[in-house]
Amino acid sequence: MKKILALALTLVMIFALAVPAASAANDGSVYWLNFKPELDETAQALAAKYTEATGVEVKVVTAASGSYQQTLTSEMDKKAAPTLFVIGNQAGVKDWGEFAMDLTDTPIANELNTDAYNLYDEDGRLVSIGYCYECYGIIVNPDLIEKAGHSMDEIKNFEGLKAVAEDIHARADELGFDAFSSSDMDGSSSWRFTGHMINLEYVYEEREAGGVWTECPASLTGNYMDNYKNLFDLCINNSLTDPKDLATGGHDAEAEFKSGKAAFFVNGSWEYAAVSADVPNATMIPYYCGVEGEEKAGLNCGTENCWAINDTASDADKQATMDFMVWLVTDPEASAMMVEQLGIMPYKSAAESSNGFLNDAAAYTADGCYVMDWATNYQPNVDEYRAGLVSALNQYCADQSDANWELVKTAAIDGWATQYAAANG
Repeated sequence: MKKILALALTLVMIFALAVPAASAANDGSVYWLNFKPELDETAQALAAKYTEATGVEVKVVTAASGSYQQTLTSEMDKKAAPTLFVIGNQAGVKDWGEFAMDLTDTPIANELNTDAYNLYDEDGRLVSIGYCYECYGIIVNPDLIEKAGHSMDEIKNFEGLKAVAEDIHARADELGFDAFSSSDMDGSSSWRFTGHMINLEYVYEEREAGGVWTECPASLTGNYMDNYKNLFDLCINNSLTDPKDLATGGHDAEAEFKSGKAAFFVNGSWEYAAVSADVPNATMIPYYCGVEGEEKAGLNCGTENCWAINDTASDADKQATMDFMVWLVTDPEASAMMVEQLGIMPYKSAAESSNGFLNDAAAYTADGCYVMDWATNYQPNVDEYRAGLVSALNQYCADQSDANWELVKTAAIDGWATQYAAANG
């Protein structure tokens, strides 16, 4: 017995990771179906460390970008189904809430420092909890802006953004870089525009109605689709890649930005670690799109990354999963590794974030700017809805006619009502 305890102590010291005592005695295992491809390397490393230190098996499978729901459906049908998975929005709650353990007053829930990113079902059960806080907008290389003879102070609204971007694009050959990196519409990239940028339509509808949504609306007004068009057009028409070549993908927008080939990159705070290595003073600005008063707009802040525990798993597996989750958010080194990839984790004992883009979000808020919440989480039948929008956007990129933009509006607005009806009977 003394030898076993000594070995356990040695392993803890080797990895400098404080492992919950309950885990060592638990005969369950963990199967984490990871939602974020960029977290895979870190998740695999943490799983290996935890397993070696405790003897508890932790398996991590990472779904390919844009395929999480299909992968989850397939994996949940298996005998050895995931014990830890993601329910990231209200549509997910409807689809998967019945499989989720109620996390109310559990050890992991008690570690939270906010309820802002938690999801509940219609019975008030806490079915999933946010494990990271993120923001998205437009990432900018200030050095390239200055090299083009402009300054960040010029970009305070759409008019300023448009003037700078169009000037850079017009002089791309002379400057050696363009305005925007590629806006591919394949599965690895289209979510930036059908899951993120389209959020400006939803947020400004919320603000027009005087608040934020607390449930999925049955229909949309479409009052801000022209603003969505403003920004989308700016991205695709002032870019390294011809709009007609966006449908099939194959362009690496991140690499284009990191290598100094583009001044603007539409993405989120999860890119900070990768981007800042090459562009250390990269910053993030809001989705300026021509809405009145947008000088006081902030970044889009929220999460679709919410953990759920499979309630159909064995008690031993559920306990093992709970222990592993608590370790991830309380251990100084484990949480630091998570935070480095994810940004802010909303847990009392988690490591602090050094993510510059999240600091940008906080700075906008401190300056009195309004937060653009993640209303996109309410997209009904999300995969079908976004697929319709991608199809219409591809047709528009191939031929930017008024008629084809009407197809985009139909996909975004009528498509919402259609998918809402399909999801709600």
